[in-house]
Amino acid sequence: MALLGSLAAACGSPPPPPEVDELTAQLDRARADSQLAKDAAAATPPPPTAAALTAVASERSAHAQALSDELVRMVGKDAPTASATTTTAQPAKAPTTEDVIAALSESADAATQLAAKQSGYRAGLLGSIAASCTAAYKVALVLPGAPQ
Repeated sequence: MALLGSLAAACGSPPPPPEVDELTAQLDRARADSQLAKDAAAATPPPPTAAALTAVASERSAHAQALSDELVRMVGKDAPTASATTTTAQPAKAPTTEDVIAALSESADAATQLAAKQSGYRAGLLGSIAASCTAAYKVALVLPGAPQ
């Protein structure tokens, strides 16, 4: 009888689809990128760069909200606040624009790869995120003297 009870409990809540973990990783990236850009902007780079970093932080925050909304739609409950691999330690030094550019490049690549495995809305969402990250690091945050 105990076996039937555990089988019924196991059948009551199916595991989330594999896309949940992948989208959660994208959500974590968006949140981390947003915070990184905010921290870099607060480190007082030249005014045009600080404004661009603030815009990037806002865009990545909007990406996080869109990903969170999609995760809620998929699983029917609030999106996770952070994965187990996310660390909360503060960086030893203030992040630079170069740090933000590197993070956005990685995020664009990850979103591009995941978009290729999706369809419909999720593919479009991830493709849009990849394009936004790419435009941010190749256009908005171009460092003086950097090749374009």
